[in-house]
Amino acid sequence: MILIGENINIMSKSIGAAMKERNAGPVQELARAETTAGMDYLDLNIGPARRGGDELMQWVVETVQEATDRPLSLDTTNQVAMEAGLKVCKNKPLINSISLQPGRLEAGLPMVREHNASMIGLLWGAEGMPRDANERCALAVELVYKANEAGISNEDIWIDPIASPISVEINQVKSCVEFLSMIGEICPGCKSTVGLSNVSNGAPAHLRPYLNRTYMVMLMKHGLYSAIVDAFDQELVKVARGEMPGIVDLVWRMMDGYQPDFSSLSPKELEYAKTVRVLTGQTLYSHFWLQI
Repeated sequence: MILIGENINIMSKSIGAAMKERNAGPVQELARAETTAGMDYLDLNIGPARRGGDELMQWVVETVQEATDRPLSLDTTNQVAMEAGLKVCKNKPLINSISLQPGRLEAGLPMVREHNASMIGLLWGAEGMPRDANERCALAVELVYKANEAGISNEDIWIDPIASPISVEINQVKSCVEFLSMIGEICPGCKSTVGLSNVSNGAPAHLRPYLNRTYMVMLMKHGLYSAIVDAFDQELVKVARGEMPGIVDLVWRMMDGYQPDFSSLSPKELEYAKTVRVLTGQTLYSHFWLQI
C-alpha cells in the first residue's frame, strides 16, 4: 500500500514555526526522517496560506526536494499557492485535493492536466459532506465524469471518501468502509486514499494509533490503495507492508462476522479485536474501550 506521510504540516507546533520563518533545517530533517520511515509520498500541508501562500509553497517544495527524492503531495486550499508548488515539482505530484465545491473543481482540474499531476478527488459536494455510502457514490461518479471531460484519466484520480471521527458519528465511519467496497465497480481504474488520522480525531493522543491502525486494516479489506498517515507510527507501517498478516486476518474475519473468544487472544490481538468492535458499531465508543 502507498503511504503518504502527513507530518510536514504548518499546523504542527514543531514544524509550523520553521515553515513560517523559512528555516530549512527542521523541515529537511523531518523530510529525511519520513523518507527513512518508509513513506512513499510526503504531504506538504501549508493550510489556506492566504498571505504569501505562493512563495511559501514554492519554498517548501524546493526545500524538501533538496532533502529527499520522494514524490510530493501538495496540500492547500489556496489555488495560487498550489500552482506555484506544482511548477517546481521534480517528480509527478499529487494534488491534495480537488472537490465538487464551487470553484475548487474549475480551478483544480486544469492544473492536473497542465502539470501532468495526479489528483485526490475529495468527496465533498456543494452541500457539504455526504451522509452515506450512496451519496459518496453519486459524488464520485460526478467527480470522475468531470475529470474525464477535462482529459484526466481514471488512473490519475485518487478517490478520498472522507474518514470522519469515531467520537462523533459511527454511521459515517461505517459508510466510508461500505463505499470503498463499491469503488471498483463505479470508478474502474481509480485509486483510493484516505486521511487516516481523521477517524481518531477527538480521541486521547495515546489511543489514536489503535483506531488509525485498525481502521486502515478494515479499509484494506476492500482494496485501499493509499493512506495519509503518521510516518512515525512504526506498527502502522508494518501492517501496511504486510508484516503482521495474523492481525490482518483476524480483523477481516471479524468484519465477516467471526466473534473470537477474547480470552484466547494475545494482548496485541485483543487491542485490534476490541477496536474492530468499536469501529463497526458493535461497542459504543468511549475513551475506555480497550479496558472493557
